[in-house]
Amino acid sequence: MKEKKAKNVFVEGAISAEFIGNSIAKHQSKTTIGAHNIFLGQVRADQIDGKAITAIEYTAHQDMANEKFFEIREATFVKFNLTCMHIYHSLGAVNAGEICLFVFVSSPRRKEVFKALEFVVEEIKAKVPVFGKELFEDESHQWKVNS
Repeated sequence: MKEKKAKNVFVEGAISAEFIGNSIAKHQSKTTIGAHNIFLGQVRADQIDGKAITAIEYTAHQDMANEKFFEIREATFVKFNLTCMHIYHSLGAVNAGEICLFVFVSSPRRKEVFKALEFVVEEIKAKVPVFGKELFEDESHQWKVNS
């Protein structure tokens, strides 16, 4: 049996609507799927100390992060009855309003995709070494704290 290995989930810059749409379209021929669920993480233009965030610059320990993404993916398949799952995360600068995280889960049944998606996103936030530097309108910056 072929051993599964971690794939690179990182894309440079924002994740485009076209990329997301193409990912969804590829699943129309998979007739054993009855439900999909999608999470799109978007950069907010939060105000911190009177300054607006204009972008977040993402960095990661890519090998470690890809391994964690893989572990989360495998654990999710054990825990939930999924047909497939895709995870993509941005690296580099992503402007406010743009997508930085795309998680797409599919299953024969709808209840599984709701539970699985929440599990995956919470695990990513808690365990994956991806770091965001918030860039402000005055060109200052600070490291983002996950909430």
